[in-house]
Amino acid sequence: MGSEESAGALLAAGSEAMLEAAYRTGDFLPAWQLLEGARRRACDEENRVDEAAALTRLGMLAHFAAANGDLSRADWATEEQLFTAALRIQREAGDPAGAAESLFGLGLVHQMLRGDWTTAMPYYTEALALAESYADEMVRSEVHRHIGFFHVFVSGDTERGLRHLRMSQVLRERYGDPRRVATGTLALGEAELAAGNLPEALRLLREAVHQARKAGLSPQRVAWAEHALADAERAAA
Repeated sequence: MGSEESAGALLAAGSEAMLEAAYRTGDFLPAWQLLEGARRRACDEENRVDEAAALTRLGMLAHFAAANGDLSRADWATEEQLFTAALRIQREAGDPAGAAESLFGLGLVHQMLRGDWTTAMPYYTEALALAESYADEMVRSEVHRHIGFFHVFVSGDTERGLRHLRMSQVLRERYGDPRRVATGTLALGEAELAAGNLPEALRLLREAVHQARKAGLSPQRVAWAEHALADAERAAA
């Protein structure tokens, strides 16, 4: 990290390093160094918006690292503190796009790490309201994705859930990151399978395996897609 690098430049580099670690390499240390550097630089520059963004991304980094390992060992309290601190700054600074991302992060903490959909859903609902007006395609995609999961796998309103998941995938494809497109195809395929739409589930899950391999995703992520496809093939047999 050169001393001339701004918080914004470090934040961009750290965010990309985070995605590479989450989807391909599993090495989160470079991303942490860049994002922590962005946080410190933002504090030095008295840039509250970038400081909050760095806190949010550090929370997401911790979440990706937990998701790549044993979720039962995740430090959910630290993640929650990072997202909460970021959200407080974003509300004070009038940064609705950043607030949408932090609210989404808080939803993840309660849904994925604590298994508490009841607490998670208000965060996701508020995140979606802000994201639809202010955030980029990927933040919007992620919020639609998890609200879709709730309706397909928890509330039983599969058609409503599939609408959210299909919108999530449209947004991913518009954004154009093949790593995220592949995981979106997998999620939609799993939802179609849960809804009993076997032909569409098989089509999507075969495509998810192809996309995951083509995008160079980690062996773990390729295996997730392969296992989902195998489940669909057994259901169709």
